[in-house]
Amino acid sequence: MKHLSKYEKIRKILSALKQPNYRYSQITEAIFKNKIGNFEAMNNLPKPLRNELIQELGNNVLSITPKMEQKSNQVSKILFAIPGDEYIESVRLSYKTGWESYCISSQCGCGFGCTFCATGTLGLKRNLTTDEITDQLLYFTLNRYPLDSVSFMGMGEALANPYVFDALHVLTDPKLFGLGHRRITVSTIGLIPGIKKLTKEFPQINLTFSLHSPFHDQRSELMPINNHFPLEEVISVLDEHIQQTKRKVYIAYILLRGINDSTEHAEAVADLLRGRGSWEHLYHVNLIPYNSTDATSQSFVESDQNSINMFLNILKSKGIHVTVRTQFGSDINAACGQLYGSK
Repeated sequence: MKHLSKYEKIRKILSALKQPNYRYSQITEAIFKNKIGNFEAMNNLPKPLRNELIQELGNNVLSITPKMEQKSNQVSKILFAIPGDEYIESVRLSYKTGWESYCISSQCGCGFGCTFCATGTLGLKRNLTTDEITDQLLYFTLNRYPLDSVSFMGMGEALANPYVFDALHVLTDPKLFGLGHRRITVSTIGLIPGIKKLTKEFPQINLTFSLHSPFHDQRSELMPINNHFPLEEVISVLDEHIQQTKRKVYIAYILLRGINDSTEHAEAVADLLRGRGSWEHLYHVNLIPYNSTDATSQSFVESDQNSINMFLNILKSKGIHVTVRTQFGSDINAACGQLYGSK
């Protein structure tokens, strides 16, 4: 059952009240241009229309409630309350260049149980609605932060939630958030149907695939999803994605000391990505230092600098495009794999 976003509901209300077409633009400009977060304050609208909007949608434009903010150097993490007495987290990263990047959640919890991820220990509470996804960014917009880039790398597996696609329509709608497709990144642990849908509907959106081990059995152990969508099958779907979109695919690889950071692993990652075809230069590996959390097994420890350098150098020597992701926010549990939505 498709549910409507608040923007579709506003259109319906306007049409039911036989309002002129420009009213919708007045409302979206009030929100996105003038940063007005409640209907009562939209003085350019007639009072009866404001009352009707408040009655139907509530006065507050946001459907999620910011409860707490934790800040550290260049990072700010917001805890939002969502209906049903649950919590989600979003992260804002400020780069020294002035670029503002956001990491948003697509699910409350996550049902895929990757063993090294705090969010996975929660299980899946539920999918977020279109509004709950996009309101994480609306909160920052209303607070006058520029939205330079957005990644679906917060809580949850983005491609497991069908509403993510509705959210992408809202985020790229020129009348609403107006985000360029290339400023959005969707991250997945390898849900093949979702990857295919993204290739078809949003070919310009960046895609990141969480690999974390090049070996089938080990990957299944770390990431049970590998039993449903085996690595080899995922990679061939990524090949198709690259061939159709001519865009890079990012391979995320969290380095875990003594588990997946050996020379053998590095060589196997290179072997996996090479010899695939003329498009293989469009694979780009992001090596991510592990962030420990209280919620995950203490047997996971971040790799030491020597192992990270060794891994990087092996991939480079084999012609793989690779970078080590700079880590932000681990001191406030805002980094990769640490979002837990705890109060």
